[in-house]
Amino acid sequence: MITANQLRAARALLNIDQRQTANLANLSVPTIQRMEASDGVIRGNVDSLMKLVSALENAGIELINPGGQSLTGGRGVRLREHVTKPKMKNIKQPKPASSRTLERAR
Repeated sequence: MITANQLRAARALLNIDQRQTANLANLSVPTIQRMEASDGVIRGNVDSLMKLVSALENAGIELINPGGQSLTGGRGVRLREHVTKPKMKNIKQPKPASSRTLERAR
């Protein structure tokens, strides 16, 4: 199980946005948006939840559930040590602006 707060915290630890999270989990952006808008535990299609949790774990996120190893208890997330940057599929990076383009914009 994962909560909306855990999902947002996991994205922050990975420094990725909703679009990148959707790409990582092979889900749509609206699905990620709906999950993050949930109150408490995310409810939804089991297959989508499994894809999300698996993608986050593969990216180095460890979900901490109530009763898990934690100094103060409660839910949370943490980034495993020695994690490489998550691999994104088919994400086009913006081309750097040339100096000529910047001059035209002024």
